[in-house]
Amino acid sequence: MFNPSRRNRDIGTVKQGFSQNNKLTISTPYGSYQSFYEKLTTYKKESRIINNHEFVFVVEDTRPNSVHACSINDIVKIISNIPVEDYGELKFIVLRQPKRKEQIISSVWGRLVYLYEFEKEDFPAIILESIDKDSQLIWSKKLSVDERKEFERLKNDGHIFEESNKYFTSKIEPDFARNTQLYRTLLHEFGHYVHYLEQVEKPGHIDEEFDEWEKRNDIHVNLPKEEKEKFANNYADKIKSELIKKGVIPFKPL
Repeated sequence: MFNPSRRNRDIGTVKQGFSQNNKLTISTPYGSYQSFYEKLTTYKKESRIINNHEFVFVVEDTRPNSVHACSINDIVKIISNIPVEDYGELKFIVLRQPKRKEQIISSVWGRLVYLYEFEKEDFPAIILESIDKDSQLIWSKKLSVDERKEFERLKNDGHIFEESNKYFTSKIEPDFARNTQLYRTLLHEFGHYVHYLEQVEKPGHIDEEFDEWEKRNDIHVNLPKEEKEKFANNYADKIKSELIKKGVIPFKPL
């Protein structure tokens, strides 16, 4: 099938990346083609074949007091239990160390990037951010319906919140962060990618013109955020429920 994504970095959403509860906007220097989350410092990479599909794991070194809550082996176990047809062209799994400014403005558990540049290759990527063990989760007590649902999910992950006059706060513990990122965020971002595949890539055919693909992509780009989040959450809930029934999760760190 003709794949225009090799020359179009605006696929998936207006700003290419889409992440859960992500309000962060970091400027990119003029003339720079890379987004801020593509600019890695010191890292290691490791290739793994999962169900005959190659994934490249990129692990960026962390700062003192920061850790990657999930190991490569943890993530491999989850991905190996996701339907192969949902892999698409997803290739990069990036364990990233966010900059302090990013963590202060709006930290995120992870994000999907529809076209991620790494070592002169462009492929879809899922990024999981490292956690700062000295930081806290802070939630306003005035929550929307969707925010309340996410707040309850966090409590189910094990996060223990203390209540003040205006906020709920919880110290970020690596074990509970692992529950969130491994059993929910990873699946949530896969859900965003599957949504894109179903609406944009799978309806295509080998002889189609670029304009046909672009129309489908534009429709997907302009879907309400709530609709995209609902799809991703439903996908994550479905896969998580199946893995629990099979006895795959939870499991101890690998």
